[in-house]
Amino acid sequence: MVQGSIRKKLFAWAAIAALAAACTSGGGAATTAPSAAPSESAAAPSESASASAATQYKIGYSNGGGVGNGFREEQVCTAKAEALASGAVSELVTIHRNTDAAGQLQDIRDLIAADVDAIVFNPNDPDALSPALDEAKAAGIKTISVDAFVNHPDTYNLYNNQIEYAKLGAKWLFDKIGGQGKVWYTRGIAGHPADTDRHTGFTEVLKDYPGIEVLPSGDGVATGWDPATATNLANEFMASGQWDGIAGVWTSGMDSQVVDAAKANTKPFKPIVGADLGAFVNQLLTEQGLEGAAVTNTAAVGGAGVNLAVKLLKGETVETDSTAPKPNTVLLKPVLADNTSDAGKQMLESWQVDGLDPLWPLGLQIEGYTSYTPEQAVACKGPGEA
Repeated sequence: MVQGSIRKKLFAWAAIAALAAACTSGGGAATTAPSAAPSESAAAPSESASASAATQYKIGYSNGGGVGNGFREEQVCTAKAEALASGAVSELVTIHRNTDAAGQLQDIRDLIAADVDAIVFNPNDPDALSPALDEAKAAGIKTISVDAFVNHPDTYNLYNNQIEYAKLGAKWLFDKIGGQGKVWYTRGIAGHPADTDRHTGFTEVLKDYPGIEVLPSGDGVATGWDPATATNLANEFMASGQWDGIAGVWTSGMDSQVVDAAKANTKPFKPIVGADLGAFVNQLLTEQGLEGAAVTNTAAVGGAGVNLAVKLLKGETVETDSTAPKPNTVLLKPVLADNTSDAGKQMLESWQVDGLDPLWPLGLQIEGYTSYTPEQAVACKGPGEA
C-alpha cells in the first residue's frame, strides 16, 4: 500500500519543479521534475464546457506493445485512474496487448465500433494508423496519441520529448567518460516512434564526440523494452567479454536489468544512463561504486491523455506548444538527475515513492493534466471496476 508520506513528497517535488522552472531558461532546457508539466497549460474551460460538466463519456484506450514493461503498465493504470477520478468517464474500454502496427490499426477500429467518444493510444507507428484515425474523425471521435507522435493532422499528440530525453543522457554519459571509449547502446522497440526519436537524439549528440565508439553498432541493439530480453542481452554481452572493454552504457529504460546482470556476473559497474524507474533510481542511491543518471519519462501520459480527451470533448481550448516538432502537440520536457553530484542525489531522493512497483517510473502525476491520487494510480481501477 502507498504510504501517507507520498503527498508530502509530491508537494516537495512540485516545489523543486517550480524552483527549477524559475531558474532555467532557453529552448530545450530541462524545466520540470518527473511529473513533467506541459510547456503550456490548458486554457480556462469555455461556457460550453461548463454546460456539459455532467456529461459522461465513453473513452477507448489502445496500448499496442510493451505488456509487462513497467512504463506501459503504469501508463494504462494512470489512464484508468484518471478516468475514475475525472467523474466524467462512464467507461474506459482498454485494449492492452503486444501487437504490430497492423494489429493496432484493427484495435482502433474495434474501439470505433465500440462507439467511444474519444480514443487515447500509444502508437506503434507514426503513419500506419492514419486510415483508422481518419475513420475516427469521420465518426466524430476525438483521437489523442500519447508518449509518441503520429502525423495525423486531426490527432492531438501528448508527447514526451524523446529526442531531448536521449540528448540529455547521451551528453551526460559522453562527458562522464571523457569523450573517449566504447559505449554499449541498447534501445527499445524497433520502429516505435519514441525509439526512433531517441535514436535521433543520441546520434545528434554522438556527432560531437568523435572519440566515442558505439557497440554493437551505430544502430544499437533492440531490447523491445522487455525486462527479460534486456537481462538476456546483458548476460550475453558480459559472457562475450565485451563488457570489460566498454567505458559506459546508454539504455532506453531497460537499466536496472543491466546493473543486476553486472552484479550477477561479478562484473565491475560502468557509468550508465537510464530512466526514472523506481528500481534504477534506488540502485543509483544505494549501490556502492555505481555511477549513473536517470532521465525522466513520465508514464502519467496515459492519465494525461484521458484528461486531454475529456477537455476536448467538453469543448475546452487546449493550448499547444509552438516549438514542438508536430502540430497539435502538448510537449513534455524531461530532466536528468545523476548520483555524482549533491544536487543530483537530492533530486533522486525527492523522486522516491513508497509502495510503488519498482519497474514503474516515479513521475505519477502531471500538473494540470491529471487529477487522481497516487493511491488511485497504484490501485489501477477504472470506472466500474471493483
